[in-house]
Amino acid sequence: MREDFTVAEASAADWDEVVAWTVREGWNPGRGDALCFRPTDPAGFLVGRQGGRIVSAVSLVAYSPDYAFLGYYLVHPDHRGTGLGLATWNAALPHAKGRVIGLDAVPAQQHLYIRSGFVPAYDNVRHTGRPLAVPAPDAGTVGSVTPYHLDAISAYDSGCFPAERHAFLSRWLTAEDHTARVLLDPAGHVTGYGVIRPAHQGLRIGPLFADTPEGAAALFSALTAGLPPDAEVSIDVPDNHPAATALATARGLTESSRCTRMYSGSAPYTRAEAVYGTTTLELG
Repeated sequence: MREDFTVAEASAADWDEVVAWTVREGWNPGRGDALCFRPTDPAGFLVGRQGGRIVSAVSLVAYSPDYAFLGYYLVHPDHRGTGLGLATWNAALPHAKGRVIGLDAVPAQQHLYIRSGFVPAYDNVRHTGRPLAVPAPDAGTVGSVTPYHLDAISAYDSGCFPAERHAFLSRWLTAEDHTARVLLDPAGHVTGYGVIRPAHQGLRIGPLFADTPEGAAALFSALTAGLPPDAEVSIDVPDNHPAATALATARGLTESSRCTRMYSGSAPYTRAEAVYGTTTLELG
């Protein structure tokens, strides 16, 4: 590792370059994901430079005083095996001081995270395919998300995600080309919501949160309604939730990859039974 290697906060243009790397690596992030996530914690998006060029990256988003999520940890192929990844990791970790850190590890890298004190919790399994058109069950009223719903969706989301993320959701639910749907019970209370967005290949659903399997199925139907017959959809399903796996397979999706959710401390509490699809593997 050369002496001119530095790690610093990434600009929007820097992060566009990093996202292009992930596309080449086959991660298939959603288009425009960074525009929604970076404002949550701009200082948590870091790049390493050597000779003035970006050679490494990591995101470590501090969602709250108690929780952070690590993602986008990679080194340019031309510089792997030179110690730059570890140097970037060490530069980033102080940003999450005192917080439990979550991440999704590809199988080949799991042992490295275990060595750093991370503990496996469950696998997030990506299911991909052309979704089958299935009649939606009668599980409540599914409608488009409006600004009126934001506070209630944010409160619901806080039970399914380890931190409050109202500001992020205000962007995620309304971003260009994102389609968001909310599930309401007869009294008008939120009992689930979901988002589908374009990825660099096909579309990705995330999150998909619901109180019941029927509610999750109704949201899935609403999110995929009207897609072209050849549209390919992916959803990242926690493997500790059999009903979530059953929904994905019932709609014709099959496993295409998996990562292991790991935490640096005790796994934070969430309503795991309501999580039918994670928001993203890259940013929690």
